[in-house]
Amino acid sequence: MSKIFYPAQEKYISSFRKEQDDLINEMEAFAKDHNVPILSWQSAEFIEQLVLMTNPRRVLEIGTAIAYTTIRVARNLKKKSVVHTIELSEENIEMAKEYIGQSGVGDIIKLIEGNALSVMPRLKKKYDLIFLDADKEDYKRLFDYSMVLLKRGGVIVIDNLLWQGYAAASKVPSKYKESTKHIREFNKIFIEQPNLRTTILPIGDGIGLGVKA
Repeated sequence: MSKIFYPAQEKYISSFRKEQDDLINEMEAFAKDHNVPILSWQSAEFIEQLVLMTNPRRVLEIGTAIAYTTIRVARNLKKKSVVHTIELSEENIEMAKEYIGQSGVGDIIKLIEGNALSVMPRLKKKYDLIFLDADKEDYKRLFDYSMVLLKRGGVIVIDNLLWQGYAAASKVPSKYKESTKHIREFNKIFIEQPNLRTTILPIGDGIGLGVKA
């Protein structure tokens, strides 16, 4: 298999996708036009379902980008819940603030500006759900901090664990070799984490799902 997902399957599943509101459509178009990496819509819907099933009160997102996932998660939370989201890029932060302002759920979203490796050690309260989607070379350290901040019984979701299929490929283009190496090493650490029930799902670019024991 040369792809994670064949075009015929993609087209079939996409035919069932529900219509999104103007803001989500605008964000997806912006991301595509400006090469901003955001979560695939399939992965976003999966996380929305997780939110509905687990009803988290406190959510932490590591890697806001333009707040696409942030907003989709926040819209599915119940009252008195919060989303804390961390972003380093000033350009992304500017767009994220604009979109959060239009989202209707800005009152439960706290955008934390800075490097997650510096921010996370300063966070005191634990979280029910953590979503990690950041620089691949930092995944191990960010994951370690996440495990400290994740409540017992809490859920962690990690994107890009199949890394465009290269994590399982015998031949990897030179520009992807270093990032693929990081993902392969991280996947072993993730699956073998002793206090986490884990699985890797072929959704979007590969979703890691774990529940803290």
